[in-house]
Amino acid sequence: MRDARYDILFDSVAIGPLKAKNRFYQVPHCNGGGYRDPSAAATMRGIKAEGGWGVIFTEQTEMHHTSEITPFIELRLWEDQDIPALRRMSEKMKTHGALAGIQLAYSGINGPNFYTKEVPLAPTALPIRTFTNDPVQARAMDKTDIRNLRRWFVNAAKRSRLAGFDIICLYGAHGFGIFQHFLSRATNQRRDEYGGSLENRSRFAREVVADMREAVGGSMALTMRVSLDESIGALGFSNAELRDFIAMNSELPDCWDLAQGSWDECSGPSRFKEEAAQEALVKGIKALTSRPVVGVGRFTSPDVMVRMVRQGTLDFIGAARPSIADPFIPQKIEQGRIEDIRECIGCNMCITGDMTMSISRCTQNPTFMEEWRKGWHPERMNTKGPSKSVLIVGSGPAGLEAGRALSLRGYDVAIAEARKDIGGRVARERLLPGLSAWGRVVDYRQYQLGQRNNVQIYPESRLDAAAILEFGFEHVVIATGSTWRRDGVARQHVVPPPMDGAMPLFTPDDIMEGRLPSGKVVVYDDDHYYMGGVIAELLARKGCDVTLLTPAAFVSDWTRNTLEQGAIHRRLADCGVKIILNRGLTAVRSGSVESNCSYTGALSEFTCDAVVMVAARVSEDGLYHALKAREPDWRDAGIKSVSLIGDAAAPGPIAWATYAGHRYARELDEPDKGDALSFRREVTELAPDEA
Repeated sequence: MRDARYDILFDSVAIGPLKAKNRFYQVPHCNGGGYRDPSAAATMRGIKAEGGWGVIFTEQTEMHHTSEITPFIELRLWEDQDIPALRRMSEKMKTHGALAGIQLAYSGINGPNFYTKEVPLAPTALPIRTFTNDPVQARAMDKTDIRNLRRWFVNAAKRSRLAGFDIICLYGAHGFGIFQHFLSRATNQRRDEYGGSLENRSRFAREVVADMREAVGGSMALTMRVSLDESIGALGFSNAELRDFIAMNSELPDCWDLAQGSWDECSGPSRFKEEAAQEALVKGIKALTSRPVVGVGRFTSPDVMVRMVRQGTLDFIGAARPSIADPFIPQKIEQGRIEDIRECIGCNMCITGDMTMSISRCTQNPTFMEEWRKGWHPERMNTKGPSKSVLIVGSGPAGLEAGRALSLRGYDVAIAEARKDIGGRVARERLLPGLSAWGRVVDYRQYQLGQRNNVQIYPESRLDAAAILEFGFEHVVIATGSTWRRDGVARQHVVPPPMDGAMPLFTPDDIMEGRLPSGKVVVYDDDHYYMGGVIAELLARKGCDVTLLTPAAFVSDWTRNTLEQGAIHRRLADCGVKIILNRGLTAVRSGSVESNCSYTGALSEFTCDAVVMVAARVSEDGLYHALKAREPDWRDAGIKSVSLIGDAAAPGPIAWATYAGHRYARELDEPDKGDALSFRREVTELAPDEA
């Protein structure tokens, strides 16, 4: 069943004393659950084992209480009582022959220790480097501290073995791990044998690996995750120095795990990073070592994967985000089902779970992190209930996902779309700068629906309540989406501010329909996600003189959670967009807008020829309410239920819409849980009361 072109991806590869069954390597990635949701995280990893991955890793696991990154929720291996939760995870990972890996992290200069209240330790005494600029400094480690840290790594390695893991990854990438802190001259300014020359800066890594080999090396493999290039100037750990480090220590770990220097560079969204974006930085490194090399690059194409191996760039295809979007990538390639792969769109919604300390979501895979909590499997639906037919009005992400999932359960599904093209908001947003990969949300579902004989799609079919009552469907789903508000209501204004009708005013919907302003344009962004920045970029490239005005302290403020805020700011600056932060909009006049300082209220005037209002959205729920008004007629029409889902219920990111569609499909005809939780959770066990 497998295309012979992809045979090389299924070669077994040795990692130290072990052997991976194939080249599919799920690199460590977070999930927003960590120590708080161990069963949810364990079952999620187990699904990947079922999907055919050869190597599966945990997320970052804090290996000692003197270095932790509260408020972020990662795994912990501080003491023996942490072992059972981690053992549950390793057992799930190994259920289908995968190797189970744990990433041990000592965060050093990145660990503020807000929970433990320990003084942070780092190679050099410097301020803690975190996302939130915490007002804490690290103490420089002395020789005793370094000896202690070596012992702590050995203790963590022994606990990892007791927890059932096969591989240990030593974290020294993305600026987060102590090994990078020793290697980089930016964070290692020591003058003893651990600082100065590259050989000296490598000493700590060599010592820890030697210690751990003595402790667990006969039974476990050791990998080292190192930064390809810190990209921070002359003091940073550069790609050239990385190559010198590997050449100098070529046989140090059992596998070299290579990742770009900062997390936002390594996991950049598709708007700024193409597939295999790190190839140039990795190419040629494999020639410096006999050890296997794994690298990442949001790999979704089997052909690109094969090229990376055949050209001698990588031994393992590393993946985090693609393994989230489709945990069954290896199995689908092996079974010759390439077209069934749910390709990652690179929106980085998964990362927001970690950044917001919540359970992660995936736009493409609404079952991510719900495998245990709700019992959702990414490839299998629950059995069909007693009903037969469902009408879905609207073919956006919520409607398409509901239709796909309902058809798999066995329902007869009709999808009515008012427009000529299906896809709803995604069909229009995919045409905006940098968002073409987001079209995969529609492409995947459109293909899957096309393979089902129990689904009919009707484009250019605008329906009203009377027509729906005549059709005879048992269940009606309203997934008609939303539109952008023109009146400025969002966060700054809960009622419309004064607006002069003489000012040409546009919304993102106007822009996506091809109605564009000209001349001097103010883009007012009170949405704070990607749309304001994308619209500003588009108009600047169309020749407009663009000013982006926002009451937030950052352009596209919420995209700090998707690791793209800095890239968006740079892109807009490169396009010539004038960026004005911390200023709201208080009035739209003829020829200008009035703006207020977010803090002092001081007013300023900005002349312009047009305004683009990126504010809140309004749910298109009129059809739903029209049907509800005729509820007495439902029984005669054969209608059992009318439901409102996705943006039509409450506008949100696309991931919220696909989740809503999937949830509707799962819960149709299922027993009503009443006041019970809709998901499972774990509660901390109380320690004995010693009072």
